[in-house]
Amino acid sequence: MGATAPLTADRVLRRLDWQVIRRLDGRLQGNYRTVLRGQGTDFRDVREYETGDDVRHIDWNVTARMDEMFVREYTEDRELTSWLLLDRSPSMGFGPVSRTKERVLCEVAATIAQLFVRGGNRVGAILYDNDTTRTIPPRQGRNQVLALIDELLRPVSAHRTVTDLRKLLDVAPRMIRRRSLVVLVSDFISQPGWERSLLRLTERHELVAVRLVDRREFELPDAGLIVVQDAETGEQLTVDSSDPEFRRRLKAAGDAQEAAVRDAVRRSGVDLHVITTDDDLVSAFVRIVESRKRRRR
Repeated sequence: MGATAPLTADRVLRRLDWQVIRRLDGRLQGNYRTVLRGQGTDFRDVREYETGDDVRHIDWNVTARMDEMFVREYTEDRELTSWLLLDRSPSMGFGPVSRTKERVLCEVAATIAQLFVRGGNRVGAILYDNDTTRTIPPRQGRNQVLALIDELLRPVSAHRTVTDLRKLLDVAPRMIRRRSLVVLVSDFISQPGWERSLLRLTERHELVAVRLVDRREFELPDAGLIVVQDAETGEQLTVDSSDPEFRRRLKAAGDAQEAAVRDAVRRSGVDLHVITTDDDLVSAFVRIVESRKRRRR
């Protein structure tokens, strides 16, 4: 049997073009472009608030002067700049060897980037691995997508610390000067306190959040004594996976974490979409698009 060919950016993108993007074209007939674009990028005017308007667009300065509530209106550019905020912290390495959350992150980011550059739009990215943040300035074209994939295929730092998503969310406003569509992709396993940073980011930008999940993190099989390792700290612990009470408590902890993340993101007025390591990416993207279409009605 011959050796497996090395994974390259070009191979990843060609496979996604065939297996995901072309199928999306058939399922959605290009409608995802306008749905994912967001609600506008350039300020146009202010008008009086109407029931159902997005409260994030309230112009508080005008509201204070006029003693009535006013909202800002935006128009979309023909060219859109989108930014990907990508969490590459140690916990993203969890999952089957061939389908870790890190691998799904690469595929999701590359698919989104390719969808946008095909329409002549610019895409940039900020990658966070607990130690550093790496910025890829926004550009157009296939080469930009290849550069993003190439960066995502590089090994991350082996330094294990508990993730703090604030470091990623706080650097974004300094780098993203113009109103943009921002897509945050993370498993949201983090120290608390990132919620305020997320809220500040939504004050200027249209933001979509994608949470990557591997069900095995909180649903252990009945396999007797096994050694589990904390993906963030590297700490190992022997547990009895045959104990139904232990499995119940682990599942409850996972459900509580999921509810906490969803509530925190919802309070910021952000769409949260979940993609699992078992998901078919085409179906996952269709869910995201349909959800955003319903939200706009």
